Amino acid sequence: MLNLDHATQVPHGGNLGEAARRYGIARENWLDLSTGINPDGYPVPPVDPQAWLRLPDDDDDLEVIAAAHYGAREALAVAGTQAAIRMLPAVLPKGRIGVGLLTYGEYAPACERAGFPVDRFVTRDIADLGGAASFVLEPGRPLPADLKHLVLVNPNNPGAERFTPDVIMGWHEELAVRDGTLVVDEAFVEAMPELSVAKFADRGGLIVLRSIGKFFGLAGARVGFVLADKDVIRAMRSLRGPWSVSGPARIVTRAAMLDTDWQTQTRASLAAAGERLADLLGEFFPVVRHTPLFAWVRDERAPQWQDGLARHAVWTRRFDVVRGLRFGLPADESGWARLDAALRAVSREVNAGGV
Repeated sequence: MLNLDHATQVPHGGNLGEAARRYGIARENWLDLSTGINPDGYPVPPVDPQAWLRLPDDDDDLEVIAAAHYGAREALAVAGTQAAIRMLPAVLPKGRIGVGLLTYGEYAPACERAGFPVDRFVTRDIADLGGAASFVLEPGRPLPADLKHLVLVNPNNPGAERFTPDVIMGWHEELAVRDGTLVVDEAFVEAMPELSVAKFADRGGLIVLRSIGKFFGLAGARVGFVLADKDVIRAMRSLRGPWSVSGPARIVTRAAMLDTDWQTQTRASLAAAGERLADLLGEFFPVVRHTPLFAWVRDERAPQWQDGLARHAVWTRRFDVVRGLRFGLPADESGWARLDAALRAVSREVNAGGV
């Protein structure tokens, strides 16, 4: 019998229904900061009603536009990054694969299900937890000799660690000698494009995954892209099958990618909002790291903090493998005020031992 345990074990943000049931607070009364999705997303244009009547056109210009947008030679549209993650093991030669201990939770189970030995790594920022991991990933330090593949989320979710393209491509060269593959998940890099290695994606042994869900605030469209060499694109296209991205989603994604003015303005506004969030959280937590779309705080009292904030109808994403919380951005000044007030109230409770 097929074992589906992994399918239900990976927690994610956005689980507001669970919070509403647990705390008895109606969904509409919550300030949901449990994801890193832009709360002021791309203004969706009207969609031609005919798009709902036709099968999606996999041969439209969406992939050409995406490749140009990312600076890559080829792009494959998929139903969100999650679909690509499920396909990855089928296009990788068997071998040991490195996945972060504190990172997006779907990679390790997808690889384990496919029979890949998975080694968990930590970065220098959390190297004090090295005993819980197989190796420390650090610029200038050689990768383990028996490692075939490496999955890198850059900037990392949730820890906000980031690596420069020079460092990333150094790891790629190290793995290429072994006929291995570097997988770089750039779900949050749209707000920090200087970190992207998309322009190198036509090199063998490099697969880059991109998403429109976070920066563009279009998570509900379920659209992502695989950037890789021709052989990988061809193999994943066959695995993907037809019509994986809906017609209306293709229209909206195309419009968002072509709207460079909106993108420029949004990068600036998100950078300011990310700094504001980090400054606010810095009043309450000693360790705060952030990207323009979310902030990460490391604190052993993360369960008490999450519970206390939830009692004030502020929902955050808790991580236990490394105790901490991830905070997304409030959507407006009312949300910022609610977060500020909740943090001050819960700080008093936590420090007094009352939560």
